Order: sequence, then C-alpha cells, then structure tokens
Amino acid sequence: MKKSVLWTLTILGFVLMAGHTLAQTLPAQAYLIDIWKEFYNTTVGDWAKNAAWFINYVPKLKLVYLLVLLGVPGVFFLHYLIIGPKKFSHEGEQILYYDIFARVIHWLAALFFSLLVVTGLIIIFANFFGGGTFVKFSRYVHLISAFGFGITLVPMFIMWFKDMLPATYDIKWFLILGGYLSKKKFPIPAGKYNAGQKMWFWLATLGGGFMLFTGFYIYLFNVSPGTLRIYTLLHILLGIAIVALYFTHIYMSMVAIKGALWSMITGYKSADEVSILHSKYYEKLKNKLN
Repeated sequence: MKKSVLWTLTILGFVLMAGHTLAQTLPAQAYLIDIWKEFYNTTVGDWAKNAAWFINYVPKLKLVYLLVLLGVPGVFFLHYLIIGPKKFSHEGEQILYYDIFARVIHWLAALFFSLLVVTGLIIIFANFFGGGTFVKFSRYVHLISAFGFGITLVPMFIMWFKDMLPATYDIKWFLILGGYLSKKKFPIPAGKYNAGQKMWFWLATLGGGFMLFTGFYIYLFNVSPGTLRIYTLLHILLGIAIVALYFTHIYMSMVAIKGALWSMITGYKSADEVSILHSKYYEKLKNKLN
C-alpha cells in the first residue's frame, strides 16, 4: 500500500512538472494553460491561505467537470442511438445473483454515494446555484452522506472482495469492451462480475475510502499545509474519475442492458443474460450441477 501511494505521488509530481514546463512554452492566452499555471503555482509554490486557495481554485475546475458532465452522457447517448441496449429473455430459468443482504447494502451505498456525487457537483458549481443557503445545505448533506457511505463501505468490500479480484479473461473483456460496441450477442468472457464492474468496485471502495479520508481533513483544515494541498489535489482529481464512472455505472445498469436494474431489486438474473454477459460464471454454475 505504501509503495502504491509513493508511486501515485511520484507520478503526480512528474505530471505537475510536465504541465508547468508546457505552460511556460505555450501561449499565455490559452485558457486551460492559464488554469494550469495558477494550479501549479498554488499547489507547488507558496501555500498561503488554505481556505482561500480552496475557495478560489475550485471554480477553475468547473471546466473539467463540465466536460465530464456533458461528454460521458453524450457518448452514451450516441451509443444508445447507434448500438442500442442489449435485450435478453427474462422468462425461463432464473439465477439468484444477489441475496437480500447484498441488495440492502448496495441500495444504501448507492443512496449515499449518489448524494455525495450530486452535492459534490453542487459545491463545484456553487456560483451557478447562487451560493448561499442551498450550497451550504448541500455541504452539510455531503458530510452526512460521507459518514453514511463509510458505514456501508466495510460490508460491501468484504462481501464482494473475492468476486472482484482480477482474472486473466478480464483482459479480453477490455479488448472487446464487453461486447457493448456490437449489436450481436455472443458469449462474453466474464465471471460473476465483468471487468468494468470490477473497475467500478475498486474505484468506489478504495477510491471512495480515500475520498472519505482526504475529505475529512479538507473539511477540518487541521493538517499541515503541505499535506493538505496533496489531499486536496488527490480529492479533486479522484472526484473527476468517480463522477465519470458513476455515470457509466448508471447507464450500464439502467439503460445498456434492458431490464438489468430489476436484478438488484428481485435478486435474480435470467439464465439467458448470464450465459451471454457472464459466460465464465455460467459455465462454473453448470459444472457444479453436473
């Protein structure tokens, strides 16, 4: 874990230095370059007023968040128009996929996580909402939701840890993007959870846990300035990735596979769907019966 953190900070350091060098060589009038210059000077240069930095810099990130908010749903809208959702028969054999405990934990985590995403975006776009009481209330909801999500994080991690471990066939899943770019239905190499779901799980649990950790200190401003600027940087960058995959998860679970949402309500998936989208897991189930 320490090595992972060290490598992450090292890579971020190289990115900062590369961005600073690029900012010095390109035209100063470029808006994104100006933002990067200010970001570099603030996070790497003198750290003056912690709260003032956070308040003044966050609005500059609205452009990045706006690109994610428009770009990710835009891509999925095109996917829906061109490829369309996958359809499976929900008649016949049904396979129990999620027990009642898993469903309750999932929906509680989904509730708190959604509140975190929504209120986090409200805080980012505070000026658009006029600031004031509404944004302040959203900040309180953000904090409360963080505690709620933290409670669900442990059982969720323990419950799904084993099934979310990487497998060799996950590489092939990524190479064909889970078959979502094809209108044809053919067996997809995936276990109980596909590579995309695994990626979302690790980002939501480990990434979400790290967001809770950094967010706690950002909220209190009670660590050294040097530590706080690293926490703030990681919190903001990780937030962008989480928002992007959050929208991806919503599209995949509610639109990309017709009727998929019901599996997290009833606990059951049709054998037709499992045999195609989770072929490795389906083979495993069949082998147990033989």
